[in-house]
Amino acid sequence: MKAYIFPGQGAQFVGMGKDLYDKHGVAKVMFEEANDILGFRITDLMFHGTDEHLRQTRITQPAIFLHSVILAATLGPDFQPNMVAGHSLGEFSALVATKALIFSEGLKLVSARAMAMQKACEANPSAMAAIIGLDDNIVEDVLKSIDEIVVPANYNSPGQLVISGSMKGIEIACEKLKEAGAKRALPLQVGGAFHSPLMEPVKMELAEAINRAVINTPICPIYQNVNAKPTTDPVVIRQNLIAQLTSPVRWTQTMINMIANGATTFVEVGPGTVLQGLVKKVDASVEVGSA
Repeated sequence: MKAYIFPGQGAQFVGMGKDLYDKHGVAKVMFEEANDILGFRITDLMFHGTDEHLRQTRITQPAIFLHSVILAATLGPDFQPNMVAGHSLGEFSALVATKALIFSEGLKLVSARAMAMQKACEANPSAMAAIIGLDDNIVEDVLKSIDEIVVPANYNSPGQLVISGSMKGIEIACEKLKEAGAKRALPLQVGGAFHSPLMEPVKMELAEAINRAVINTPICPIYQNVNAKPTTDPVVIRQNLIAQLTSPVRWTQTMINMIANGATTFVEVGPGTVLQGLVKKVDASVEVGSA
């Protein structure tokens, strides 16, 4: 069985999507529609901008979404998923690719999400860090001992967990986790503490946008971040999208569940190959590739 997986923030690069724009009529139409919807030429920033531009959350998220969704559209009848999943932002890409959301609605939601998250980051400076080489339960126990907001944010693969929290909380956690045996504790170049309680102030704003959106039954099950379980129920999808903002991304558990349910090939749809590497860390026997 074939699983398609969609990357999240951090996979961006200058020039992303230009080959699609130049080679595929459907891609050019979708990119130009995106420029109109957003009210600025995001294609200029994607194709010819700077790393600094692309690191801004309000740009990063729609840029990665567009690359993934438009790439999926160019596959045409070759896009035949038995199941899908998306890492954080990638969940929105997966929903559009599987027809649970129409393209314009998905882009508006991603833009609203990005603006809300950037607002939360600017109001309360915060951070994230990748913890390498410790069991998840050890990381969780150490975080519970810290008297600051700092929580697990992304369960990426066995031995790789991203934490999220206040600046001070991340600083203390990195020191304590290295003392506990972590091989590395690396601060990440992101806007702030995604998937943490520090996103709570903008959760209602995002929930209103998600609740206004029309969500249809996808063409195959989507394994959502908040519980790593498959669903095709629009009501459940909506609830999980809202919860995702302040809940951890359970990517390790998602890959384990997809493999247990028959996935033997994982195709990454979007910029980069990060997710393929994470899949291999969960199970080296499965096939991986790019769309």
